[in-house]
Amino acid sequence: MRQDPLSQKIDWISVLLFAVLVIAGWLNIYAAEYDPEINQSIFDFSTRAGRQLIWIFATIAIVFTIFFFDYKFFDSFAYIIYGIFIVLLLFILIGGKEVAGSKSWVGIGGFGLQPSEFAKFATAFALAKYLDHTTRKLTNLNTLGVAFAIILLPMVLTVLQGDTGTALVFVALIVPMFREGMPPLLPIVGLSVLAVFLLTLLVSQTVLLAGIAVVTLLAMGLNARQPKRLLYIITSAVVITFAVRSVDFILTDVLKPHQQKRVLSLINPNIDPLGAGWNVTQSKIAIGSGGFAGKGFLEGTQTKFDFVPEQTTDFIFCTIGEEHGWLGSILLLALFTTLLLRLVFLAERQKSTFSRIYGYGVVGIIFFHFTVNIAMTIGLFPVIGIPLPFFSYGGSSLWAFTILLFSFLKLDAHRMQVLQRW
Repeated sequence: MRQDPLSQKIDWISVLLFAVLVIAGWLNIYAAEYDPEINQSIFDFSTRAGRQLIWIFATIAIVFTIFFFDYKFFDSFAYIIYGIFIVLLLFILIGGKEVAGSKSWVGIGGFGLQPSEFAKFATAFALAKYLDHTTRKLTNLNTLGVAFAIILLPMVLTVLQGDTGTALVFVALIVPMFREGMPPLLPIVGLSVLAVFLLTLLVSQTVLLAGIAVVTLLAMGLNARQPKRLLYIITSAVVITFAVRSVDFILTDVLKPHQQKRVLSLINPNIDPLGAGWNVTQSKIAIGSGGFAGKGFLEGTQTKFDFVPEQTTDFIFCTIGEEHGWLGSILLLALFTTLLLRLVFLAERQKSTFSRIYGYGVVGIIFFHFTVNIAMTIGLFPVIGIPLPFFSYGGSSLWAFTILLFSFLKLDAHRMQVLQRW
């Protein structure tokens, strides 16, 4: 039977969306640092746009390398890949290079790489490998515990490096766990704890605890004859109560001063308008000033005068909002939404459990980055310093997302073949 060439099996829709996002990101990095007085070229390698172009060419080499590997490589070496990056994260704690308050970089010549960015896809591989077993069900506490341990290990190591934002991204791997049958109560309780944490900053703890007690008693009354549900209700109430009581400890003893200010600025942007609140305030001004169709490419006044810090990285969305307006912002949202929906479609058509779980891991990580990054720029989420996928300036981010995505596209290209381990 004749085998179709790999080029006919690759999902070119995803590849096209990837290419559009990368090129649009490159153009907007140029726009974000453009100085009309200097009028530097987009191909000037001394600028961020020029360096990003170098990393884009390197990305092409990465894509061809991934397609060169046998598709069984990712499954067979999942634990080894995970172990390598755990060792790298441990090494960073000892000999890492500190950048912007985070000791999460390793210097290579004149460049720096951030292993925690690459640890995301390594963790997604390890999780998929572990759950790709007929006897391991996420309704089983042992299986659930090991799965969470796989996620928590790199997450804790990243927190110890001082990079809380990147550490939070690992939470996105709950998406494939939920798809594979994790009880819905766990993510519900997690979201409830987050909501209660934010409410505690707005409402008196006494009032909040009284409300939790009332809701718990009502729920227990409605489920008095169902012991299992009663256990869930009581456990959830204890966890949420603990979350309320621990808010002060987290704010004062866990978060660093600048992180405390970012959280408090989310509740009250005027608490530190020239400090923690400056980025978000200027970001919203830039986006709002773009109006319906924007000011035009390279015409952003907020951008030209450097009002928004980190505009080529964490706040790159501001450039879209100011120079391309509501239309450009909606187009960018549409591109990311289309890519995510396409990846969900690809994940669901996998014959291999490993490929499906990994595919949903890709969806979860990209979705988290996309939603949180844009929410940061418009003041709906604390500034935690995570890039917009394929769009923000940075070699580590671009390469890590490329490996994350194209490893899955490689698996999808062989979806009709039985995934046998080496």
